[in-house]
Amino acid sequence: MGRRGMTLDLPYIDRFTDRHGKVRHYFRRPGGARVPLPDPSVPNFMAEYAAARDSYTLPVAERVKGDPGTFDRLIFEYLRSSDFLRQKKSSQGVTRRILEGFAADHGHRLVVQMKRAHVDKIISAKAATPAAANNLLKKLRALIRYGMANGWRPDDPTLGLKRFKEGTHHTWTEAEIEAFEQRWPIGSRERTAFALALFTGQRRADIARMTWAAYDAASGVIEVVQEKTGTPLEIPVHRDLRGALDAWPRKHVVILTTVAGKAFSVAGFGNWCADAIAKAGLPERCVWHGLRKAAARRLADIGCSTHQIASITGHASLEEVERYTKKAEQRRLARAAVDRLEEHFGDKPLPNLVPKPDSKP
Repeated sequence: MGRRGMTLDLPYIDRFTDRHGKVRHYFRRPGGARVPLPDPSVPNFMAEYAAARDSYTLPVAERVKGDPGTFDRLIFEYLRSSDFLRQKKSSQGVTRRILEGFAADHGHRLVVQMKRAHVDKIISAKAATPAAANNLLKKLRALIRYGMANGWRPDDPTLGLKRFKEGTHHTWTEAEIEAFEQRWPIGSRERTAFALALFTGQRRADIARMTWAAYDAASGVIEVVQEKTGTPLEIPVHRDLRGALDAWPRKHVVILTTVAGKAFSVAGFGNWCADAIAKAGLPERCVWHGLRKAAARRLADIGCSTHQIASITGHASLEEVERYTKKAEQRRLARAAVDRLEEHFGDKPLPNLVPKPDSKP
């Protein structure tokens, strides 16, 4: 399925026709290098575009090297190293942002002088946001180990520091799912996004980047290349999702667009999702990621195995998926046990039950 009849309204895209008559696409910001992109008709176009956007760096002449021995200099060298360049493009963007934030406060300090107590203090300052604290610890640990391998220091001051326990997202209940569906009818932007989330079980970033080219209506399959893991998936399209997609107009390369008809940024999509949930009158515990968990919970409730669920959600680790299947199995076993208890005793009262007191005066 091609992009005929759709617009490619994305910033920083260069297009030209080569001498063989083929249209080439590149991502290029002013002053930056050109990054080749696939044809917009392929399913992973938006993932490649986002990776190119997130991996953008200033020209070397505009970047600060820092003084010898400082974290500024170490970060400068690390961001040019094979250790860094082997990361996925999207991961490079995250790593760069975190390390540049760290350098803003500590880039002038000497690498050899960092002690475990220093790292503990820096990480603990972000305790209110456990995920951010854990991400910083992870990136610092990789940076330090790169420095150790290249003679910057002999030991690892991050060694032994533990991650913060991160909270878990609420799994939407059936009542909450129904409330959202009642507020947003088929044909609305909100219901289309909701159906994509609930019936594919994908993360917010992957939903925002899904393209019409990835949806094969004839075979009833939608293709996803997960931004976080790089996992390619072919997900059969549920009949309710098919109904939502059939009712939504095809006016862009991506399936979901802003009111202005442009592709969402991941952050912009997240804010828009939060507004849609609030307008549906749902409690604050309901966040968009909870729909991914609801998708897994539903599959577990109908008896799907851990591997069957992961084949749709694309979880790289089965640990989280196993929690859903174990909980569903516990409910089934408990229900079966109570059913057998009621069947065995019939209408006879169980022994040693305290009679209900007479409520009459």
